[in-house]
Amino acid sequence: QVQLVESGGGLVQAGGSLRLSCKVSGTMSGTIFSTSSMGWYRQAPGKQRELVAVITSGGSTNYADSVKGRFAISRDNAKNTVDLQMNSLKSEDTGVYYCNARAIGIFVWGQGTQVTVSS
Repeated sequence: QVQLVESGGGLVQAGGSLRLSCKVSGTMSGTIFSTSSMGWYRQAPGKQRELVAVITSGGSTNYADSVKGRFAISRDNAKNTVDLQMNSLKSEDTGVYYCNARAIGIFVWGQGTQVTVSS
């Protein structure tokens, strides 16, 4: 069984930065991670979960328009981790951030980490 564990959330002032990390562990985690697209999603109170950024197994990236130029997603296949560097944070970036692994037969969520941006 594969587990995703997020870390790095917290409280930050508007304009500040945070770096989130997601570690994939468990049975065949290395094979699963290297073949999965890894994504970061967020859910604000009262809103639906939305895609923030995704990185494919080949390293291609895609971002929500609202975070382009401010956020950067990266992956380390040797460590089975995917990071989200968040700069110039805004109050509207507040929410629970979830890591996701997606591949054929694989669709796994982490438990989420809270990000709160104070204005």
